Amino acid sequence: MGNKLILLDQDGVLADFELGVRRSWQQKFNQPIPLGERHHFYLRDDMPEKYHQALHQVYASRGFFARLPPIDGAIEAAQQLLHAGHDVRICTSPIMAYQYCMAEKFDWVRQYLGEAWLRRVIITKDKTWVRGDILIDDKPCISGSLSPQWQHWLYDQPYNRSVAARHRVCWRKPDSWRYLLD
Repeated sequence: MGNKLILLDQDGVLADFELGVRRSWQQKFNQPIPLGERHHFYLRDDMPEKYHQALHQVYASRGFFARLPPIDGAIEAAQQLLHAGHDVRICTSPIMAYQYCMAEKFDWVRQYLGEAWLRRVIITKDKTWVRGDILIDDKPCISGSLSPQWQHWLYDQPYNRSVAARHRVCWRKPDSWRYLLD
């Protein structure tokens, strides 16, 4: 396959955004999040509108992004891809309420991947501007102002399973990505 420039989204691919929201909601409001089955990329689209502001308070709060747990197998997979000779970068988008988000994304990378990975972080609102061979992202449709130079590999999440994808990745399912190590 040859060495590739592999871009990994952070939230929903490396960091478990949804589990972080569920835990933070429980802690903040002392009750489970009012969220049923997931069908949409954005959590708010699966919740009654009356909870949207409270949801925003959860993920815009100080410490939210820094405390996200890693997705099972994600840290090991990122390290293995790098050790296989690929140029691995984290390509992530900040939320609009970015006061804490961007710095905490770097804090998260330092904590789980180490200091050396900080130079591998790309934060952008438009991922189509970033060059690469493969972008592994949980967002089903990535749009921007340019035609992407990368191939989108969809990271498997409950809210994107209805979307057809040429490549679907799950760190816990080695057959979905390990051939990148050869």
